[in-house]
This record gives sequence, structure tokens and C-alpha cells, in this order.
Amino acid sequence: MDMIQMSSPDTDNNTQEIDLIELAKQLWSKRKFIFKCCGIAVVAGLIVAFSIPKEYSTSVKLAPETSDPTKKMGNLGGLAAMAGINLNTSSGSDAISPELYPDVVSSVPFLLELFPVQVTTEKGNYSASLYDYMDDNQKSAWWSYVIQAPFKLIGGVKELFSKEEPASNGELTSFRLTKEQADVIKDLQERISASVDKKTSVITVAVQMQDPLISASITQVVVDKLQEYITNYRTQKAKQDLEFTEKVFGEARESYYKAQRAYATFEDANKNIISASYRTEQERLKNEMTLTFNVYNTLAQKLEQDKLRVQEQTPVYTVIQPATVPLKPASPKKPLILIGFVFLAIFGSIGYLFIKDLFKPKEENDDFLIE
Repeated sequence: MDMIQMSSPDTDNNTQEIDLIELAKQLWSKRKFIFKCCGIAVVAGLIVAFSIPKEYSTSVKLAPETSDPTKKMGNLGGLAAMAGINLNTSSGSDAISPELYPDVVSSVPFLLELFPVQVTTEKGNYSASLYDYMDDNQKSAWWSYVIQAPFKLIGGVKELFSKEEPASNGELTSFRLTKEQADVIKDLQERISASVDKKTSVITVAVQMQDPLISASITQVVVDKLQEYITNYRTQKAKQDLEFTEKVFGEARESYYKAQRAYATFEDANKNIISASYRTEQERLKNEMTLTFNVYNTLAQKLEQDKLRVQEQTPVYTVIQPATVPLKPASPKKPLILIGFVFLAIFGSIGYLFIKDLFKPKEENDDFLIE
């Protein structure tokens, strides 16, 4: 009796265990249902894949001219750079770190400068500013219109009873944006990006648009404006010093010319005159001319130094990978979408059959008890 009682739990556990072979047989018997679900998934995947607008991506890689801080630290700095360790030894001459370039590209003032840029589609049937293109000529999947329809209806009703927004004076400013401008800025922030490789300091600028030609042209504009922004930022102080030196140099030159003319006029007007007052005035005018000349000469040298300083602080970027018009869309990934839908259909149908079989014995037991 004890042995029977000890073996009875094992037999109960065996009956409760899932027989994988039996499960495989059941799934094979329901293969038509599974294949039907996969066919429906393929059709749904094709509809979704062809409903999503094509997106074209263009990227540019730049190598900025920066001083190598690892050389100052010898072999230790080189080993740290190879290991991907940032020792924070960037030179003070760089007024802005390359790690801030992504923030610059995504900033509102930077993107506002892209609004007036004229763009043309690859087919040549549409030409407008980037703002108009992003605001009026963007395609969306059909279900997005269905989802947005109630919100647009509610927004239209609100506009009927709300006060009109003050008319814009045509000046773009980040201080106050309209709703349309804010939406375009948000869309551009998602489509335009920049990244920096910490090991190599290579800058990658990527732009994704629905037209290949616009994608390439906007990428080139972003790169040019980024270089201009960084150049102005780094050379701003040197240019201010140069402007001040040019102003003072011009004043010193006029003072020297004035003193030179005064000395020459005095000499011409007092020929063959020898007196103490003459010699005193002559000496004074000569000293004044010499003094103004020394100031003029010093400022001329400083002017050349400031020009060289501006040139030295102007960064030079080497284009590793230029902008090219993409031939194939970057998205949507139609094969991946189809594979995803098929996998969902397979696992979904198997899960449905498994859950159905779990509840089926319970129903049969209930019917048996009722009988």
C-alpha cells in the first residue's frame, strides 16, 4: 500500500506534464490554421510596408583640425586614446568641444537658419523653401490620417472660438515661434542629427528626408552652416581684436600723416631762417612726427599679428565622406516588416491553440459532472 501511495503522485505528475511530441502532432494537425494566419500576416505586412513613405538618408563624415592632446602626454595619452578613455585634455584653443556639435545642430537658432533654404525634389516637380516643404509636402501612412482626424476636428472647432494669433512680421526668431514653426522644428530635430566619435573625433552629420535630392542638399547645407558656426565661434574674439586694431591703426596713420604734413609745411615756410624759436618748433614737430610714426609702425605690426591669429584660429575640416544622393531608401525595411508579421502570426496562432487546449479539458470535465 505504501508503494502504491508513493507512486501515485508520480503518475499524477506524468499526466500533467506536457508531451512535446503530442503537442507537435496537434500543431501539425492545425497547420492549415497556422498557414492561414501566416498568409493573412503576409498580406497585412505588405499593406503596412507599402503604406509607410520612403525615407532617404544621407551622411557626411568630417575630420576637424584639432591639436592632439595625447602628444603632450606621451605614450600614456596614446594608450588612453586607444582604450577609448577620455582624459579631458582638450586644448584651450578650442572654444567649443566637438562633443557639443550634436547640441548645436539640434538647437532652435541653428534650425531656424535652414527655413529659407530652397529645395527641389529629384523629379523637379516641386521647388520651395525647406519650411514650406516640411510643412505642406510630407507624406504619412494612411492610418496616421485616421488617428489624427479626430484631433484635427477638435482643433478646428477650438480655432473657431479662440482668438487669432498675432500676425508674424516675417522675422524668424527663436524667442517666439508659431505652432507650425514649432512643429517643423520638432520634425527637423528628428531628421537631422550629428554624432562625434570620441576615439577619432570624426564628426558624422546625417539627414533623413522623403526625397533623395533634398536629403543630400540639406546635408551639405547643414555641414556648411556647422563649419561656419564653429568658425565664427572660435574666431569671434580674434576678429573683435582685429577690428579694434584696424580702427586704431587707421587713426594712428591719419595722425602720422597729419604730423608729417605739418612738419613739411613748417620747413617750406621757414627756409633760410635760423633762430631759436625756429629750431624749437622744428624739433617739436619732428619729435611729434617721430612719435606718431612709432605708434603707426607698432600698430601696423600688431595688425599683421592679429590677421595671422585669425587665420590660425580658423578651423579646417577634412571631408572624409562627402554628401551623395542616395540611390536606395533607408526605410521602410520591407523584408523585416514581413518577417516580423509572419513571426507574430506563427507565435500568435500557436499561443491561441495552446490556450484553447488548456481550457478545453476543463469544459469537458464540467460537462461530464453535469451529466
